[in-house]
Amino acid sequence: MRPTKSTSLFTRFAKWTARATGRPTAFVAAAAIVIVWAVTGPFFHYSDTWQLVINTGTTIVTFLMVFLIQNTQNRDTEAVQVKLDELIRVTEGAHLVLLDLEELDNDQLDKIYEVYEKLASDAREKARRGEDDTGTPELADEAMNEAIGQGEDEEDEEDEGKEGKGENSAV
Repeated sequence: MRPTKSTSLFTRFAKWTARATGRPTAFVAAAAIVIVWAVTGPFFHYSDTWQLVINTGTTIVTFLMVFLIQNTQNRDTEAVQVKLDELIRVTEGAHLVLLDLEELDNDQLDKIYEVYEKLASDAREKARRGEDDTGTPELADEAMNEAIGQGEDEEDEEDEGKEGKGENSAV
């Protein structure tokens, strides 16, 4: 499957604008506009209109650029995410539960992060002792299950089963 270029006019415009405004010439042009505006101050006696020109211009440009830049960043983030998901998918022994992590809530992400934080901490400790810190260590399945919420669902189902049999109910 070969990706095709976007046919959306907005997407093409957003990409072009992001590329153009990210270049040094765009910065020089913006700086030149500010310098010209500042130099013309005495000719307009630093009037309210003179100040309003730069304020209005910069506000409009900033307002529009926020949407164009956000569009570009969203698209780039999604593309990177898909590429990472593909790398996980094709890596032998990779935990497929890590696919689509961006869809999890913050609590679940924090728990998964803690699992990897522990791996990093253990590796640093091994390195301090002069041991090899490379390899593919196994993750604690119960920690990953808890992190993604599988353990909680199973416990809830067990509790529901006990309640149906009269166990675990408050008297």
